[in-house]
Amino acid sequence: MSSRTIRQVVGDGLCTGCGACATIASEHVRMNFDDRGFLRPVPVGDVTRDEEKAISHVCPGRRLEVQAGERENDPLWGPLVGVRIGYALDPEVRYAGSSGGALSAILANLLEVGAVDRVIQTSAAIDPPYGNATVVSGTAEDVLAASGSRYAPSAPLAGLEAALATGQRYAFVGKPCDVAALRRLAEVDPRIDRQIPYMLSFFCAGVPSLNGVREVLRAMGVEPEDTARFRFRGDGWPGYATATRHDGTTARMSYNDSWGKILSRHVQFRCKVCPDGTGMLADIACADAWHCDERGYPTFDEADGLSLIVSRTSKGEDLVLSTIRRRGLSAKRVAVDEIAAMQPGQLRRRRAVLARLAALRLARGRGPDFRGFNMLRAAQSGRMSNHFREFAGTLRRLILRGAGA
Repeated sequence: MSSRTIRQVVGDGLCTGCGACATIASEHVRMNFDDRGFLRPVPVGDVTRDEEKAISHVCPGRRLEVQAGERENDPLWGPLVGVRIGYALDPEVRYAGSSGGALSAILANLLEVGAVDRVIQTSAAIDPPYGNATVVSGTAEDVLAASGSRYAPSAPLAGLEAALATGQRYAFVGKPCDVAALRRLAEVDPRIDRQIPYMLSFFCAGVPSLNGVREVLRAMGVEPEDTARFRFRGDGWPGYATATRHDGTTARMSYNDSWGKILSRHVQFRCKVCPDGTGMLADIACADAWHCDERGYPTFDEADGLSLIVSRTSKGEDLVLSTIRRRGLSAKRVAVDEIAAMQPGQLRRRRAVLARLAALRLARGRGPDFRGFNMLRAAQSGRMSNHFREFAGTLRRLILRGAGA
């Protein structure tokens, strides 16, 4: 039978493109790019009843749930064990990373102490070089080679079966929705908890399409087919979007222009109604510890990179402390209230998501099932006028653009 879950989630514009369905039904589902430049599941055969049941359970376009348990559960920032700002003590790692290289330093520490055999992460694709590919890193050098933000679609769960079949232990790095899907997948596949003991993420403002990346390239004066290498950020903080042509010449664009003026306009609809841009289900989530101006907006001035490091589980906290002890990371604790000043965009998104979801349910008569994300309390910390504006804007978008939104 065809997958009702995939058909409905994709049709409603709620697919994250994580690839979980393609690993559950690996013989019957493939991930391909649609005409808008997003990764979407495509049936290549009928799924079984068991596969459909698992897809329905795991899909983050259908349901997300976070349980804080005994951890602090901040109404805006979710489950917390520790909050720090810091940076990788290796200058090369700090420079190459998108912020302060903290995530790369933590992953390198995991490999060096033998806590995992490999790291599953996202790196630049070979074809096209401005796209993404899932890679398996076995050394700190491999981790560094894959460092830096990748503002394009990725499906890191699509090939998970091949990794699990090796019997090795992995750390997984992915978008918040990827980690959420992996947590749900662990409930139907016991190998996940045994073989992927660490799940790490980063603060995410949404997935832009490949069409958006091509627009960035053309705005830089580079044709996509003439691109040999492309880096979205890094090599400084925030670093420049940098394209290298086949003849070796380069072009670059500031982060404020590449993300702020182009890529952010190409973010898929599912990300607009996401309750978790901050990796609430990860063991650790990292982000930019932005410096903001008097209006509360990041300045994006080039500086030495600085990471926001949020431990969300005791296991994650132990890993951060281990990396500090082993001189991979310099970090100091900060109050949870300081996150808002470093991540004002995520603050606005957390406050807005309930109004956006209400518009989605009004327009379609249904929506995703999100539980445990304190969306009402987050909304109560914002202004009613902003909620009305978010509700009206989302409703208008859904009416004018239809299913794809």
